[in-house]
Amino acid sequence: MYRGIPQNDVGIRTDILDGITKHLGMKMLIRSMSPKVIVADEIGSMEDVEAIRYGICCGIKGIFTAHGSSIEDIKLNPALNKLIENYCFERIIFLSDKKEKCGIERVYGLNKEEKLYVQIKENEYIYDQSLSKFD
Repeated sequence: MYRGIPQNDVGIRTDILDGITKHLGMKMLIRSMSPKVIVADEIGSMEDVEAIRYGICCGIKGIFTAHGSSIEDIKLNPALNKLIENYCFERIIFLSDKKEKCGIERVYGLNKEEKLYVQIKENEYIYDQSLSKFD
């Protein structure tokens, strides 16, 4: 956002909040707009985790970013570790940090029956339907 104007075209069915903390914005949206999906960047605080868990309990899907080069690295953040330990994510995707590659490096899918994240092979993660149908 710059002076209240989004700098990227994210579509007409998208609301962008500005001037409010992530966790308060997420909770406000959940209560007032009944979103199907919430997207937030750079999550990591306990308040963010609380808002995400609230959204999950309300049946809302989410796309979130956080810094980390592995699941173990992300677990070092106590707030994010709570989300991982409670299996809140269906997918964890690691992006390449190499400028020339600039793509997906690894994808992990949640196996709810075994309560663990399993790395999905490169040629399967786009087409794998079995890990995307958790109810």
